[in-house]
Amino acid sequence: MTTKQINKYLPLTESSAYILLTLDKPLHGYGVMQRVAALSKETVSIGAGTLYTAFSNLEKQKLIEKAGQEGRRKLYVLTDFGRSVLAEHIRITEILVNNAKELGIFNS
Repeated sequence: MTTKQINKYLPLTESSAYILLTLDKPLHGYGVMQRVAALSKETVSIGAGTLYTAFSNLEKQKLIEKAGQEGRRKLYVLTDFGRSVLAEHIRITEILVNNAKELGIFNS
């Protein structure tokens, strides 16, 4: 994977970044919605329609893949490429946060 291939998918939307973050292990849609809410401290809420559209797009982009099924629930997981895209998104976001701290924009 080249930087150029990865950068094609950046920046991620906040929802997409959280969806990818939750899929470090196979998970179904409802589990993703719950985990996104928990990880984001309830600042991000993803509805079912938005989630399944995102699943379709992320799967087409090869960032996630189907990992099986539990009854009627399809399980999805992050691909290696998706992990690389997410890691670069996080790296870039950390630069932004660090710059804001250095400029005294906020203290945390």
